[in-house]
Amino acid sequence: MQYVVHRPRVGLFVDTQNLYHSARDLLERTVNFETVLKVATEDRELVHAISYTVERENEATARPFIFKLSALGYKVRRMNLTVHHVTDGGKAIYEGNWDMGIVADMVRLMDHLDVVVLGSGDGDFTDIVEVLQERGKRVEVIAFREHTAQKLIDAADRFTHLPDIEGGLMPARQKGGNSNKTEEKAEE
Repeated sequence: MQYVVHRPRVGLFVDTQNLYHSARDLLERTVNFETVLKVATEDRELVHAISYTVERENEATARPFIFKLSALGYKVRRMNLTVHHVTDGGKAIYEGNWDMGIVADMVRLMDHLDVVVLGSGDGDFTDIVEVLQERGKRVEVIAFREHTAQKLIDAADRFTHLPDIEGGLMPARQKGGNSNKTEEKAEE
């Protein structure tokens, strides 16, 4: 008698700005999203990898980065930043938040996944992590420990500190060298 054993079906949901800003603020580096995808899907069947990005309207500097994510196999969901409010000094404060969109996609795909991998340290995701687990799903989180809510780490079946992943970060830029601002902006 033969047994058919399927590989676990995995979905990867990456809050791109969350990981980007953590890498930049903590280590002055950028995330290697190709490595994150490989680690999340290792020995598993990839159903969906979705990257959620925000950008300023009519600003083309993020396009190379978005194209690269698409080429790697991510479905890229984009949102324009909107003005949240203007400070007393006249500075516009922008907002772009994918939390509800990420949760909605997790719920939509839940019946087609065995494992959900979240690329974010945002504690707002703790409730959906618990809901997914109640439905029999394994939930893993890949993020930066320093910028991850303890309640999210506690809720996850597995937490991976992104800098611990070999090749999880792009090589550091040379300080004082010829900096390419367009490339840096595209990585946001």
